[in-house]
Amino acid sequence: MAVLVLERFLADEAATARLGEDLAMSLRIGDVLALKGDLGAGKSTLARALVKALADDAGLDVPSPTFTLVQSYDTRVPVHHFDLYRLGAASELDELGFDEALTQGAALVEWPERAEAYLPKTSVLVELLQQGDGRLARLAGGGAAFERAARSLAMRDFLGQAGWGEAQRRYFIGDASARSYEIVTLAGFPPRVLMNSPRLVLGPPVRDGKPYAEIAHT
Repeated sequence: MAVLVLERFLADEAATARLGEDLAMSLRIGDVLALKGDLGAGKSTLARALVKALADDAGLDVPSPTFTLVQSYDTRVPVHHFDLYRLGAASELDELGFDEALTQGAALVEWPERAEAYLPKTSVLVELLQQGDGRLARLAGGGAAFERAARSLAMRDFLGQAGWGEAQRRYFIGDASARSYEIVTLAGFPPRVLMNSPRLVLGPPVRDGKPYAEIAHT
């Protein structure tokens, strides 16, 4: 599987939180986001913003799982936040129920390098690097999870071009096709609806010679 790379400059903590929000909009059951960076790089800021966006609860308490090693949240997409800093051995991921967690939801993994061989090949690496007064976010991966993350970042770029780059994004609803909708809010403006209509992936014909995706899309 080819590895693709995307980079975004994060000028401040608010930009880091928006990246977490963008990734939340793309997350699906079985996805793994591996959050890599030095102490103080912003991993926890990103993770908290992601969980709060999935919960649609800005006041949700999202403690660091440094001592518990894993913290789970019953959000729109259930998410399990792993912190492997104190992991004794990579094999301890089995004891933490990592594989089972992925059958029920998605995983955020801080300090992924401590169990790199145990993470799925489809994991999306999110590396935060110091750059000047801000940070550089480097996303690397391949497959569906990375493609969804890249599309969500492109949607943030679209909002930026429309003057809504700092808007808050919250999942609204999906339909029978691959389309989904978000509510975006920006201070001083009424809320807007943002539609995500990715390119159709056509399967085998199911009716009148048409695949299901084409029928649902029409």
